[in-house]
Amino acid sequence: MIRRWGVDAEPSAQGRIRGAKPVAVLDIGSNSVRLVVYERHARALTPLYNEKASCALGRGVAATGRLADENVDRAIRAVRRFALVVRLMGVAKVYILATSAVRDAANGAAFSAQVSEIMQEPVNTLSGAEEAHFAALGVVAGIPMFTGVVGDMGGGSLELSDVTNGEDISGETLALGVIRVQDDSEGSISKAAEIVAERLALSSLRKRGGTFCAIGGTWRSLAKLHQFTEDYPLHMVQHYEVSAASVLKLCKKIIDAYAKDETYPLSERMSSSRRSLVPFGAVVMSETLKAGGFDSVVFSALGVREGYLFDQLPSREQTIDPLIQVCEEMSILRARSPSHAHDLIEFTSSFISGSGLEESAADMRLRKATCFLSDIGWRGHPDYRGEQSVDMVAYGALVGIDHPGRAFLSEALAVRYMGLKHKSVSSALMQLAGDTANARARVLGALLRVAYPMSAGMSGVLPHASFQREGDTLILQLPTDFAFLDGERLNSRLSQLANAAGFDTCEVRTV
Repeated sequence: MIRRWGVDAEPSAQGRIRGAKPVAVLDIGSNSVRLVVYERHARALTPLYNEKASCALGRGVAATGRLADENVDRAIRAVRRFALVVRLMGVAKVYILATSAVRDAANGAAFSAQVSEIMQEPVNTLSGAEEAHFAALGVVAGIPMFTGVVGDMGGGSLELSDVTNGEDISGETLALGVIRVQDDSEGSISKAAEIVAERLALSSLRKRGGTFCAIGGTWRSLAKLHQFTEDYPLHMVQHYEVSAASVLKLCKKIIDAYAKDETYPLSERMSSSRRSLVPFGAVVMSETLKAGGFDSVVFSALGVREGYLFDQLPSREQTIDPLIQVCEEMSILRARSPSHAHDLIEFTSSFISGSGLEESAADMRLRKATCFLSDIGWRGHPDYRGEQSVDMVAYGALVGIDHPGRAFLSEALAVRYMGLKHKSVSSALMQLAGDTANARARVLGALLRVAYPMSAGMSGVLPHASFQREGDTLILQLPTDFAFLDGERLNSRLSQLANAAGFDTCEVRTV
C-alpha cells in the first residue's frame, strides 16, 4: 500500500530497475545547493531526480569569514524541500557533502548542524585534498582510464588533480573559485586575470601538455557556449572534447566583451545565476590552460558527487564497464527479450571471426553496447523506431562513452531500423564518428538486420548460426533443422550485409 506523501513506499514504476534502492547526494557548494537522487548505487549512475538552488553561500566569505545570513536562510529553505523529496522517493541512503564555503566559514559548523538536523544525516565537510580526490574519481567514473589534469572549479575554490590511467596521483586546492575570484577582484576582469595568474604560479601546475578535464557549473556553461558558437550537433557537456586553442579563443571573446562592458556572445542562453560568473570562469580557464600548456580540453558533467559514490563501491564493482552496464540496463527495461542481446553478441562475434574482420577492444565494446541497445525502439511506430532509438542513444544519459562513440551507436541503430539508405537522421551527428567508424557501424547495423528476421527478436535461434569466408564470398551457415530460414528476405538482407562489408557475393549454406 502506498502511504500518503509516498513515504516508505516501494517504487512500483515498471520503467525502473526491479529492486533498485535510490541513493542521493546533497551537495552544498559555494554557488549552489544541489540534490541528486540516483536510481541505485551502481557503477553507472542514472539520475532519478536532480534539482539545484542557487544560494551563493560562498559570496563574501573571503572578506567576512562568514556565510551571509540571507544566503544561509535561502540554503536552509532549499534543504527542507530536499528533505521532503528524499522521503517521497524512498531514498535508502543520503550522503551530504559540503565544500569550500562551509569549510572556510566561521559559522560553517553551525550551518552544517542545521542541515544535519533537517536531513537526519551527518554532513561531511570535505577538505581541499578530499575534494580534489573525489573530483578526479568523478571524471574516472565517466571517462574510464582518463589521463591528464582534472580541474574542478566551484564557487570558492579550484581543485586540481593529476590523473594517470584512472588513478589520481596528486591533488591540490586553490582559492580560485569563480565567486572568490569575482569578489577578490572587485568585479575587475583585468585584476581577476592578475590574481588567477599569481595564484596558479604558486601551484604545482606546470606546462605539460596533454588533456585538461574541466568540471563545474560555470565551466559547463562555457562548454555550452562553445557548442553554440560551433553549431555542434550534440548539446551535452559530458565527454565533450575540443582543442585548447579553440577554448582559449572563446574565453578571449568573453573576457574582451566584459572588459568593454559589452554583452558577450550568446550570453542570453545562460541562466541568470551563471551569466555574470561566466567571464570570471573564462579567466580561470584561460590562465589554467596557459599555465599547463594543454593541448585539449574535455568537459565532464560528473564530479565530486559521482566520485564520492564511486569511492563507496566495492573494488570489483569499480572495474565494471559503465557503458556496458547502462546499455544492458536499457535492454532490460526496453527490449522484448533482454536475453536476445546476449545471442546477438555471440552472433556478431561469429561474424567478426568468420569474415576475417579485424576488431580492437574499443570496437568490441561498442559492438556489445549496440547489441544491448538494438531492440529499445520496438514500442515506437514502425516509421519512427529508428529516429526514436537514435534519440535515446545520442541524447541519452549514457556514461563511459565519448561523442564519436555516441555517433557510432546512432548510425548502427539507424541502419538496423531504417536500412543502409536511411536519410532521416542528422548527418552532422553521424559525422562525429568519422568515416572509418561510420563504415563499421553500418556493417554492424546491416548484420542486425540479418539477425532479427531470423530470430524475431527472441533468444534461442542465433547461437545455431555461424559465418565463414570463402575468398570474396560471405557464407551464413545454418544447421539442417533451421534450413527453412533460408528465404528471399534473409538472402536480401545477407546481400546488403555482404556489400557493406566488402564481399562480392554471399550465400546461405546448410551444414
